Amino acid sequence: TLTITPDSGYELDRVTVTDRNGDTISLANRGDGRYTFEMPRGNVTVEAVFVRAEEESQSMPFADVTDSAWYANAVRYVYENGMMNGTGYTTFSPYLNTSRGMIMTVLYRLEGSPAVSGGSGFTDVAAGQYYTDAITWGSAHGIVLGYENNRFGPDDDVTREQLAAILYRYAQYKGYDVTAGGSGVITGYEDAETVSSYAVTPMKWAVGTGVT
Repeated sequence: TLTITPDSGYELDRVTVTDRNGDTISLANRGDGRYTFEMPRGNVTVEAVFVRAEEESQSMPFADVTDSAWYANAVRYVYENGMMNGTGYTTFSPYLNTSRGMIMTVLYRLEGSPAVSGGSGFTDVAAGQYYTDAITWGSAHGIVLGYENNRFGPDDDVTREQLAAILYRYAQYKGYDVTAGGSGVITGYEDAETVSSYAVTPMKWAVGTGVT
């Protein structure tokens, strides 16, 4: 058993144990800095690498997001990870409706804003808009679909069932398990019958996994 206690201001980055032949020995993390392994014949070498502990996140610049708000941690996450910006220097506008172009931009940034080529294929998605590359990327990977007549509606408010469908397809794109959510997951809601046919399976998945 190894007990590893970093100095103040540091945290453990990794620990490795090798046998006399230089082969790595499997470690079991028991928590609280304790690791166990089965001792082989002969000596072993233990190497622990420490790094400076990350400082606590700085306060967000948004005056309209209080620390006690139910969405505060979510806003902090998307802001610190570059997925969403504020609507001003000190405002996030948490109750502003989210558009279809916005949600695709969030997912696009989450993926690291990969390079895209060609156009989006939608007549109402002009070149050079903040959402153009995001929609082009999402459409190319089947994450988002448009309306009739090759329209996308980038400024339309995204509905809850559209959001579920987009996140469901994104999860498929990432190779995640999307089998969660049985047939009875959404039937307890009195408006379940109003869910569009294309969104029934995504809604079951979203509710079944706790996404919505």
